[in-house]
Amino acid sequence: MTERRAILSGSTFEEQIGYARAVVDGDWVHVSGTTGFDYTTMTISDDVVEQAAQCLRNIEAALAEAGCTFADVVRVRYLLPEREDFEPCWPVLRRAFGEVRPAATMLVCGLADPRMKIEIEVYARRATA
Repeated sequence: MTERRAILSGSTFEEQIGYARAVVDGDWVHVSGTTGFDYTTMTISDDVVEQAAQCLRNIEAALAEAGCTFADVVRVRYLLPEREDFEPCWPVLRRAFGEVRPAATMLVCGLADPRMKIEIEVYARRATA
């Protein structure tokens, strides 16, 4: 039987809405859309670049708990309410994914909270031993 387990970050949103930060399903790790909230304080920066950096810290923690790193990411999806906010984030995103080169999509859409300026979702595949 394939291993399936949920990874929780402690975000109040996970409890309120009913989802997990990530789900490990066999070798696959599905990381939910992750915003720039610092889950220990449930605060969020007003700066989109800092939000992107915090998104990546949150994602990195979930991947680590699943036994992965950014090097295992095969797909990334960026969601932003404002198109012009994407390019300032590129250097931060490139630090995480520049060598990995996952398939990527950027969408302009509304997010759940008006303080959120970027949301990032990733899929990773764990290396098999």
